[in-house]
Amino acid sequence: MSLVVDRYEVGPVGTNCYVVRAERGADEAVVVDPGGDSAQLRLELARSGASCAAILVTHADADHVAGLADLAEGTDAPIYAPPRDRMPSERASGWLAVRDYVVDTELDGGETLDVAGISFEVLAIPGHSPDHVAFHAGDSLFSGDLIFAGSVGRVDLVGGDWNTLLESARMLTERFPPETTVYPGHGPATTLGAERDRNPYLAELRG
Repeated sequence: MSLVVDRYEVGPVGTNCYVVRAERGADEAVVVDPGGDSAQLRLELARSGASCAAILVTHADADHVAGLADLAEGTDAPIYAPPRDRMPSERASGWLAVRDYVVDTELDGGETLDVAGISFEVLAIPGHSPDHVAFHAGDSLFSGDLIFAGSVGRVDLVGGDWNTLLESARMLTERFPPETTVYPGHGPATTLGAERDRNPYLAELRG
C-alpha cells in the first residue's frame, strides 16, 4: 500500500508535519506531528478536500506538539500519542510555547490504528526520548526523531540513551524491508536500507 504523504515544515525549527491519505482525493487524512502552524495545516486540508480524522504524535518534544491543541480543537480530531508522563518534565524547557492538550488514546507500541482508511502499526522506539513511537503503514514509516537521512536523533537530552536508540534502529531495519520509505521528524525522506547501509551513526548495524 503506497500512501499519499504531503510534508510541511512547521514551527521555528522546521519540524516535519505530515498529512497522510490512503489515496489522492481521499476525503479523510491523518496528521502526524503538528509542531506548529495549525491554521495553515487546516487550510491545506481544506484545499485538498480532506477532513482530519486523527492526529498521531511520535513523541512530546515541543517542536512536535506546539500546534497540537489548536489543530485538535479546530478539527475535533482525536489525538493518539504516548502517555504524557513518559516524557521527562525537564524536556519542557519553555523554549517553545505549547498549549495544554489531552491525549484521547495513549500508545505504548504494539497497537494497530485503523484511521482514514489506513492501518497503522505502532512501534515503541525509545532512545531519542523514552516516550517515542513510530507509525508504519504499507511501505511508509513515520520515524519522528529516531532516524534521519544520514543522521539520528540527539541523545544528550534528559531521557535520551544511545544504546537504546541503536537497538530501536536495529529493530526497525530487521523488521521492515530495506525499501521502506522513512519520513523523519526533520529533513528529507530516506529509506531504511539507505540508512542501514550508509548512515555513519548506524555503522554498528552493519556488523
